Amino acid sequence: MAWDGISLELFVRAATLGAIGRAGAELGLSPTAATQRIKNLETDLGAQLLHRTTRAVSLTTEGENFLQHAQTILTEMDEARSDLTGSLTEATGELKVTASAVFGERFIVPYIEDFFAAFPGISVRLDLSDQIVNIIEQGFDLAIRVGALAPSTLIARRLSHNPRLLAASPAYLARHGTPERPQDLREHACIMLAGQRSWEFAGPDGTEHEVRVTGRLSSNSGSAIRNALLADLGIATRSLWDVEFALADGSLVPVLPDYTVLPEWKVWAVRPPGRRAPARVRAFTGFLENVIRTNFPAGA
Repeated sequence: MAWDGISLELFVRAATLGAIGRAGAELGLSPTAATQRIKNLETDLGAQLLHRTTRAVSLTTEGENFLQHAQTILTEMDEARSDLTGSLTEATGELKVTASAVFGERFIVPYIEDFFAAFPGISVRLDLSDQIVNIIEQGFDLAIRVGALAPSTLIARRLSHNPRLLAASPAYLARHGTPERPQDLREHACIMLAGQRSWEFAGPDGTEHEVRVTGRLSSNSGSAIRNALLADLGIATRSLWDVEFALADGSLVPVLPDYTVLPEWKVWAVRPPGRRAPARVRAFTGFLENVIRTNFPAGA
């Protein structure tokens, strides 16, 4: 089997650099040896991973699909090695991390004091923004992203599942009625993420439904959408962790509770490509994963 760490890292670096020879040089391999390792990996997988030309290489469709798996395997190998080689409590340096505002306010800011107590050598520069930033260009060590990830050379680690639901306030539903099926949403004020035009659901029998929705309010801010729900302005899809307290006190109620919002989302820790994450990144990622698991069991 060609699934050794060097071959996987070679593939990831070749995808990043667009050149097998340059990727091989980084790992101390000759061009011939690097090319043969990629060929062996493709043979073992039974799929071509890279398109080759005289000037560059690029990912095939199969290569794009495999890239995320390769990055995950390398990350898990590093984490396993770290578990065996010592504690992270002595990690030091400034950690530059970005996350959406609503996620950071829910899972990072309330627990940052505990992180500092556990890792006294690490300082944190926290950027909370609902814009997706280029973490390589802007120099971030880590991004926490919620949703479905597009193929890229970034290395992602899943922190938790991210169940979503439709919600509205009781006052809004009392005025406008309660939808009984996804098609009914066409008659309601739907509060959408900027750029959205439709919502997708899976019914109780597994049948998928796509509904084009409209509304007078859209926003790129998760906090703004949640506050609009609480202000009785309409119906919106939200992450369960974002509205669980409002659901518990009755400020919001589920809409179409027998339907699952699609696509399924997850919470990811995403970092720049590279074989080994800095200790401060591994420390924060592990800490945050435990925070989510402890305070949001539904995401386990």
